[in-house]
Amino acid sequence: MIASDRHKQSYDDEAGDDPTDNVPEPAQAPQTDKQTDSMGDRDSARQGVAPAEGSGARLTSRSIRSFVIRNGRMTDAQTDAMTRLMPTLGIDFHSSDGAKPLQQSFDHPERPLWLEIGFGNGDALLGMAESNPQVNLVGVEVHAPGVGHALLGVESRGLENVRLVRHDALDVLEKLCATASLARVMLFFPDPWHKKRHHKRRIVRPDFLNAVAHALTPGGLLHCATDVTDYATWMHEHLAADNRFANTAAGCEDVVRPDWRPATRFERRGERLGHAVHDLLYRRC
Repeated sequence: MIASDRHKQSYDDEAGDDPTDNVPEPAQAPQTDKQTDSMGDRDSARQGVAPAEGSGARLTSRSIRSFVIRNGRMTDAQTDAMTRLMPTLGIDFHSSDGAKPLQQSFDHPERPLWLEIGFGNGDALLGMAESNPQVNLVGVEVHAPGVGHALLGVESRGLENVRLVRHDALDVLEKLCATASLARVMLFFPDPWHKKRHHKRRIVRPDFLNAVAHALTPGGLLHCATDVTDYATWMHEHLAADNRFANTAAGCEDVVRPDWRPATRFERRGERLGHAVHDLLYRRC
């Protein structure tokens, strides 16, 4: 198994009963509570701790989430990047940014737009942005340390074609992406949620495919990658059953890793250990 941060999140959660499986989500807090939560987020940031799930960050509107947030230690540099760089390199889901098309967040909105879901620490995202300066890329991630790390990378590499959103990817696809606005959607090594009772949390499911089909332009690509064979089969089955998508390979076959997806250090280590990596590439019909 490739040891990615997102995999570790689901492993930790599956070590015991998931307390959210049978407990309904709390209702949205009133405005005064949201303001209080936001103050709590700022306090956490000052202390170098990522805001916890359910805080003022309001990372999703959904009761069944494909991710788990726990307090995580942020470096001073990551905390500084969140404060200093997010206002210019980030897209605030809850602000007026969310009322305009994603393309309008870039200096060159006419460029093709790619979106990576769950970019982790941003290695693949920044590599793709650097190799494809003719493309605009939006990265979506819920974990604050990863967002902070990616912001530092954007700054150090001088990239002007990257924007980041810290929010649930399904909400971003549904609310921030105009119809047929994306040339490519990329989902690399999402949480596999191994236990059968947790399969409802796997991100590749009908509501996700509805959101991707809405956002992808005809001929646009959905590129998924996983090192979990069972999850690769799950993805192929869901995509094959949806006539809005067509596999670029024969039947339910994988493709060879496209040149545009950089191999991560976790992936390289996994391959040395003999772990198979599956790349799925489907085209929007």
